[in-house]
Amino acid sequence: MATDTPSDSRPLLRLLGGGAAHGLVSAFTPAVEQAEGLAIAGDFGAVGGMRKRIMEGERPDMVILTSAILKELGERGLVDPASITLIGGVPTSVAARTGDALPKIATAEALRAALLAADGIFFPDPELATAGIHFRSVLVALGIHDDVKDRLRTFPNGATAMRALAASAMARPIGCTQATEIISTPGLTLLGDLPTPHDLTTAYVAGVMAESVRAAAARRFIARLSGADGASVRRDCGFVT
Repeated sequence: MATDTPSDSRPLLRLLGGGAAHGLVSAFTPAVEQAEGLAIAGDFGAVGGMRKRIMEGERPDMVILTSAILKELGERGLVDPASITLIGGVPTSVAARTGDALPKIATAEALRAALLAADGIFFPDPELATAGIHFRSVLVALGIHDDVKDRLRTFPNGATAMRALAASAMARPIGCTQATEIISTPGLTLLGDLPTPHDLTTAYVAGVMAESVRAAAARRFIARLSGADGASVRRDCGFVT
């Protein structure tokens, strides 16, 4: 779990988000803090873990999670349904360390071969993280889960998994998580998205919590994140729509 906690005494706008949103939020934070006269306190991790925290009573000002979770939170009255806004889609992608020989992963057969050749496979929580859940199913679909199970290295979220991949001393490691988390991790090269029929693009949406005391500022933040003026920033961070 990655946390951005301001050290000053400005009013806080508290945010819970999936790890896929961390880089994008960070890119917009300085401008939002200056415009609003407040500080952004962001906490990022596996979306299932963030949902659990909200269900257990945590109340940030806004959330950026998958569309399915935001729909549920809206139906439960925890998020203002009128505030729910699409930020964009994030593909689940494959990474290698920068400087390593880069395996081919453009087809299912090539991906299978690359995974079998790796001596370490890094990815996020296969129970709570969107990319982790999906990637485990890909290993099963490729028929290699049992062959590589001793080489699997799982972490609480994609950012942690990718930092571990970048720092690994293994000879031929490889990783999988959402593209945004690969792009924002120094020392990694994004090899490409998971190939058909194993590809997955996850829609991320933002919403204002119903009990937020900074609802107006949260709505303005969401407008920046999702607006036309931010399209190039979203692309640079790994969002595809």
